[in-house]
Amino acid sequence: MFKEINNENWLLYAQHIYDNPTLEKEVEFYDDLKRFKYLKRLFRRYKITKEMKIRLVLNHIIVLSNVFGVEGAITLLLFKIDKEYWPILKSIFKYLDYLYPHEFNDIKADLNTEEMLTQL
Repeated sequence: MFKEINNENWLLYAQHIYDNPTLEKEVEFYDDLKRFKYLKRLFRRYKITKEMKIRLVLNHIIVLSNVFGVEGAITLLLFKIDKEYWPILKSIFKYLDYLYPHEFNDIKADLNTEEMLTQL
């Protein structure tokens, strides 16, 4: 159904893979979508201040993977999050064991993020 994700079909793809059995209102879906914006904001803040709220980032990514599935959450995150933050995402996905060995080979993990994750 979705050969390629772009700006026009991103929301439709997100709706298609969304799986929340406790969903009562449409607002909950859009609240979950706001997590992408929150993550972008947290990554941008990390780039400026070099301080990251790692537990908050992990919480957002885990919630996204719960409602969109791991593969769907990764796909949506890679589309919405700027490429400059992909090394941070790779470190987090690796920590959560969301990656397969062949994925993200051309992207180096963010060493600072990996160090923060080892301290948890």
